[in-house]
Amino acid sequence: MTADRMIGVMGGSGVYDIDGLEDATWQPVETPFGAPSDEILTGRLHGVRMAFLPRHGRGHRFTPSTVNYRANIAAMKMMGVTDLVAVSAVGSLKEEYAPGDFVIVDQYIDRTFARVKSFFETGLVGHVSVAHPVCGRLSAHCAEAARATGVKVHEGGTYVAMEGPQFSTLAESRLYRSWGADVIGMTGMPEAKLAREAELCYACVAMVTDYDCWHPDHDAVDVAQVVATAIANADKARSLVAALPALLKGPAVPCEKGCTHVLDGAIMTAPAKRDPEVIARLMPVMGRVLKG
Repeated sequence: MTADRMIGVMGGSGVYDIDGLEDATWQPVETPFGAPSDEILTGRLHGVRMAFLPRHGRGHRFTPSTVNYRANIAAMKMMGVTDLVAVSAVGSLKEEYAPGDFVIVDQYIDRTFARVKSFFETGLVGHVSVAHPVCGRLSAHCAEAARATGVKVHEGGTYVAMEGPQFSTLAESRLYRSWGADVIGMTGMPEAKLAREAELCYACVAMVTDYDCWHPDHDAVDVAQVVATAIANADKARSLVAALPALLKGPAVPCEKGCTHVLDGAIMTAPAKRDPEVIARLMPVMGRVLKG
């Protein structure tokens, strides 16, 4: 029997105050990788199951480096999420990506160094391709939903994921611009990589809050400006999320872009050498290829 689709949303808590969310309930989830950032808000919107997780926890308790990304992705998978939309605040590295614009990210440059980036570990080794790290189908739906809000939408963009929590130095900002990157943020990685390993369709809606410090009229990132622009974007972000059920309703079927089968042939460790404890830990996110 085909399961119903479930849309997951990861982002700021303001995104979840959506009119019409029925049977809304905050549910605790414990994963083999510890607790996620917060409880998960579940409900139905226009008949479609929804799950919301504040990436930094309600009240913004976790820094970008201390977010338990593995637990967050595992929790969404365990709740039955099939389509995961990340909503993230970013800085712009290009003049034409102005504060208030939305960017549907399609590529990443991972500059983080203090985070666990894979579900695989000693005892069960695997490799998946992240050449195309987001789901093109889900990203297209996010772009359509974003355009309906009236916001300016850029389809496609390269996201530099930096460690944080400090913003860039001027030299770093200029370097990332020379690479041709479009936006910069602190949470896109390893979130996208882990979603790929968990065989989730994943898309990132990046909301531009500021020009990074490269801009001659923005010598340094002003936190007050970032917050003000993020608040202004919140209504449009909620409208975007509210539009997704109409675009994604229906049964959950294998993704035409291959997201739901990226683990086929990915595991390298011979069956006889696989650690049973590691297998048990990974079963909630990789059970499709580990059973039997």
